[in-house]
Amino acid sequence: MTARKVIRMGHPTLRLTAKKVPLEELGTPEFKQLLVDMYDTMKVEGGIGIAAPQIDVSKQVTIIELPENNDRYGDLEGTPLMTIINPEIKYLTEDNQGFWEGCLSVPGLRGFVERPKKIQVDYINEHGEKKQIIAEDFLATVFQHELDHLFGKLYIDRITDTTKITYNEEYSQFVNPPKDSELDD
Repeated sequence: MTARKVIRMGHPTLRLTAKKVPLEELGTPEFKQLLVDMYDTMKVEGGIGIAAPQIDVSKQVTIIELPENNDRYGDLEGTPLMTIINPEIKYLTEDNQGFWEGCLSVPGLRGFVERPKKIQVDYINEHGEKKQIIAEDFLATVFQHELDHLFGKLYIDRITDTTKITYNEEYSQFVNPPKDSELDD
């Protein structure tokens, strides 16, 4: 494993607009190692996405992999590992949706964030192929959260009601407590 240290809120790299990745860099051993390090870090930290700036690399690279039907995210349709490089986002609706978000760079906290419900992301993958995804619902939120990291934003910047910020323990106790059926186990 080649997990790296995740930098936290307050570190200046998290507030920079990351640099675009030149196409000729994609096949280099250094870039391939960056992707491995990002993946290993995401897995060690228990995340579903991570952006290069979170490991102090100011490049427009993020990876996302949603697990299917797990305890933390419920009945979620999983996605394969996606590598998103130099993304451009387009909002396809003015309808917003809200989710409680957490972040590896803001450990121990959650906040309720409303974001557009449907987006389009144009990007290149690790092979330099142009890709496009239209994401809705939770996946749209995950993409927006990760892409924010590439442009110097954190989810806490998007919280409009600061009374909806909580520590993880209090979130589990008061906002999303276990259901009665879960307490019987």
